[in-house]
Amino acid sequence: MNDPHRITTIEQLRALIGEPHPLVPQKLWRTLEPAAMDFIRRSPFLVLATADAAGNQDVSPKGDGPGFVAIEDERTLLIPDRKGNKLVFGLQNILVNPHVGILFLIPGTEETLRVNGTAELTADPTILQRLSARGQPALVAIRVTVEECFFHCAKAFKRSQLWRPDTWPQRQPISFGKLLAAKVGGDEHMAEQIDRFVEEDYRTNL
Repeated sequence: MNDPHRITTIEQLRALIGEPHPLVPQKLWRTLEPAAMDFIRRSPFLVLATADAAGNQDVSPKGDGPGFVAIEDERTLLIPDRKGNKLVFGLQNILVNPHVGILFLIPGTEETLRVNGTAELTADPTILQRLSARGQPALVAIRVTVEECFFHCAKAFKRSQLWRPDTWPQRQPISFGKLLAAKVGGDEHMAEQIDRFVEEDYRTNL
């Protein structure tokens, strides 16, 4: 269907959004400034965006204690990859398309830090040991070469009230058991077994 309101040019987009204030582009850095390094050292959580060779995208959350991402220098980060579901979508993407985008978050802080660059994977034992947590080295390390870095303003977090506990809805539990058992024709007993396995994995296999 032909949508007459579809936006197809930069000119159309700018007509709606406008131009940034002349000062705004000054916040774009090519290296990690001290404020950015400090933010990364205090961040316990990030989301990593990757794409495969065809441009199909994936976003993966990664988290650990504050400072779990190591800063090698003003242009290099090391992100540990730990135990997970072994689908490795993001890691496979990096092998064929090194371009990545990263969003760092700190709980309670409404500004975020965005980092764009290229990535590669390493199994260097020294690096994996350096990225250890809970007595276990990282399985793989993602080495990111920073090409762009900037702080993102707080408007999205203010609108969503994400860090205001009094606005949070009731926790919505996800039953992997029900989801997976339904796929393979399993019954409620199978679903309960899967959910118990998942909970045990959460407790013992971080």
